[in-house]
Amino acid sequence: MRKIISIILALVVGIVLWYLFVKPQDYQVNFKAKAIPGTIYETVKAWNNGFDSIIPVDFISPDHFKQTILVNDSVHVFEWRINRVHDSLSQVQVNITDTGNSINNRLAIPFSDTDFEKGSRKLLLDFNDILIEHIKSFNTTIIGEEETFTSYCACVHLNTSPEYKAKGMMANYNFLNAILLENEVQLNGPPFVEVLDWDLKNNNLSYNFCHPIVRSEKLPDHPEIIYKRIYGKNAIKAKYHGNYITSDRAWYAIMDYAKEKNIPIERKPIEVFYNNPNMGGNELEWTTEIFMPIKESDE
Repeated sequence: MRKIISIILALVVGIVLWYLFVKPQDYQVNFKAKAIPGTIYETVKAWNNGFDSIIPVDFISPDHFKQTILVNDSVHVFEWRINRVHDSLSQVQVNITDTGNSINNRLAIPFSDTDFEKGSRKLLLDFNDILIEHIKSFNTTIIGEEETFTSYCACVHLNTSPEYKAKGMMANYNFLNAILLENEVQLNGPPFVEVLDWDLKNNNLSYNFCHPIVRSEKLPDHPEIIYKRIYGKNAIKAKYHGNYITSDRAWYAIMDYAKEKNIPIERKPIEVFYNNPNMGGNELEWTTEIFMPIKESDE
């Protein structure tokens, strides 16, 4: 009998010690979202920038990342884990820890609905409202495998965060267009972005903003303009309708599609734009064709 009691006591002590000192979170919130992990990740980044004190989101992967939020005098860490159920639904788990009051929270949570729990739920309800509104503002359709275009083009090289890609385009659209037209360079198609490097960890994008042109011997010589030829290659194509600021939502959709189909890809998308955002209009009528190149076989 004493042995059984000792075993039970040891188990109870072990569970208590695990709960107080080992358990990876003080509080956990679970919910479903009608979005893929990449869209949720990008929306968390945008939401995070709205806080008074901004600490960049710590990227691990599009479905696993950490967010640090300053709440009064406390530091709360939200660890997000997202499981894609299908192409329009994800299961979201958020593990929340108050780094300075963790033990107190864990002692209080089983016996009352604490301010820590209430505040955490409110923050995530606010986020969910933002996410619901965001997913109404765009739509993406995966077309499938298709070869990209071939063209000679004039480009401006840019480095920005992904969310400032469209701003960089708009800042250079008139600049590039004006120089080409002034020098009677014949345009040969809609403008496009060629991504050279998408650094998710450091939230940086290196890309060329380009106009397809007809090659000639009298192209203007300008220190900020690069001339190059784009060659066709096999890619996965998608169509995106929405603001160009958030067109990378389609990048994540293509990545999920490629993973599901076991297609190796290069994270170097090409975006072709069929509307001028400077002209305004209904953003859901703006069209972007997006190509994510397929890796060439070594054979």
